[in-house]
Amino acid sequence: PEFFAERVWTVRRPRPDRDELARAAAAVRGSARPLVIAGGGIRHSAAQSALAEFAGATGIPVASTQAGKGALPYDHPADVGGIGHTGTATADELARGADLVIAAGTRLTDFTTASGTLFQNPAVRFLGLNIDPYDAHKLAGRPVVCDARAGLEELRAAVAGYRVDPGYETAYKERKSGWELLVDRAYAAPDEDRAPTQAQVLGLLDAVVGPEDILINAAGSLPGDLHKLWRARSADQYHVEYGYSCMGYEIPAAIGVALAAPGRPVWALVGDGTYLMNPTELVTAVQEGVPIKVVILDNHGYASIGGLSGAVGAEGFATAYRFRAQDGSYTGAPLPLDLAANAASLGMAVIRTRTIGDLRKALAEARAADRPTCVYAQTRTPDTVSGPPPAQAWWDVPVAETATRKSAAAAREEYDRQAAQRRRHL
Repeated sequence: PEFFAERVWTVRRPRPDRDELARAAAAVRGSARPLVIAGGGIRHSAAQSALAEFAGATGIPVASTQAGKGALPYDHPADVGGIGHTGTATADELARGADLVIAAGTRLTDFTTASGTLFQNPAVRFLGLNIDPYDAHKLAGRPVVCDARAGLEELRAAVAGYRVDPGYETAYKERKSGWELLVDRAYAAPDEDRAPTQAQVLGLLDAVVGPEDILINAAGSLPGDLHKLWRARSADQYHVEYGYSCMGYEIPAAIGVALAAPGRPVWALVGDGTYLMNPTELVTAVQEGVPIKVVILDNHGYASIGGLSGAVGAEGFATAYRFRAQDGSYTGAPLPLDLAANAASLGMAVIRTRTIGDLRKALAEARAADRPTCVYAQTRTPDTVSGPPPAQAWWDVPVAETATRKSAAAAREEYDRQAAQRRRHL
C-alpha cells in the first residue's frame, strides 16, 4: 500500500545566475539580427507563454526545432517556422545572417545546425539558455543555466526597452508571408479526381483539424514535410519523435496520447514503410476501444531512404516494393501488398481512398468516428509530381569517397562542397 500512496513530487525550477543573466542581457542589447531557437525544453518547462511574451516585447523572431514546434502558434507574428535541414527558408536565412542565436531549451543537434553549416555570419555568437550545462555551453555559447521559463521571464525583464530594428522585423515577417504562399501552393488540391501527393494529404488534414487535435509522427519523409509545412495551432498539437525517429512509434504513441487526453482527436500519420514495422498495436486500440485515427500514406516503397540513397549516389537501390527483374535489379512488377486489408484484419474500421475527393470525405469521417479508424491513401511521389519545397539546408550523410559509379562520384563532389562550409564555433 505504501508504494501506491498518493504523493506530490515537486520539480525544481532553477533560476538563472545573476552574472550569467547580465552577460546575456548585454549580448541581446548589442545584437542587430538576433534569432531565438525554441527547442523541446520550452515544452518541458511549460514556457510557451514566457516565450510569446519575450518575442512580443523584443520583436526577435522565433524558429523551432522538431521538438519545439508549436512553442508559438504558426500565426504568431514572431514565428518563422522550423529551422535546420527540415526547416523553412525563412528561418534558415535568418540563421545564416544572425549575429546572436538564443538557443532556448534546445540541444542544437545535427539537423538543427545543418551539420554545422547553418550559422554563417562571421560575427555570430550564441546564448545557451538551458537547464543542462552541457547543452548551454554548445557552440561556445554564453551559458545561462536555468529553467527555460524562469530564464525567459528574467531575460525579458533584463532587456526591457530593447526591440529589434523595424526594418529587420518587417523583413522577416515578409519572408514568412512568402513561405506561407509556398505552403498554400503545396497544400492546394484543386483536382478532386487525382490521387493526392503527401503534401496535399497534409493540406486536407489541415482543413479538418482544430487546435484540439494532436498529430503523431516519427519516421520516413513525413517529419521533414511536417516541420516545413504543418501549421501548429496549439502548444501540444505537434508531436513528432525525431530524436531517434523510430519507425513503428506512431501507433502505440497515439494510443498513449489518446489515453492521456481523452476526448481529443489523435492522429497517427504512418508511411507504408513505417507501418510494416509495427502495426500490431492496432489490436490493442481495438481491444480497448481507443478511438485513434490512423492515416496510412502508401507511396509503394521506402521513399525517404530512397531519397537519401539517390543523394549519396546509390540510385535508390531496392527501396521500391517491387519484385526482382531478370537482370537482378528491383525493377520488376509491384509487390501485391494490401496494407488496408492488413489493418482491417486487425480489427480496424478502414476507409480506402483513391482520390483527393475520397480522402477529403474520409478524413472528416475518421475525425468524427468513436472507434479506431484507419484512412488509407495511395499517394503520388515527388518524382512524378511537384511536392513540397526541397530541403533548405544541408545534412551530413557521408558519401563513398572511392566509388567509381558516376552518380556516386558526382554525389561525393557535392558532399565535399557542402562539408567545406562547416564551421567550428570556438
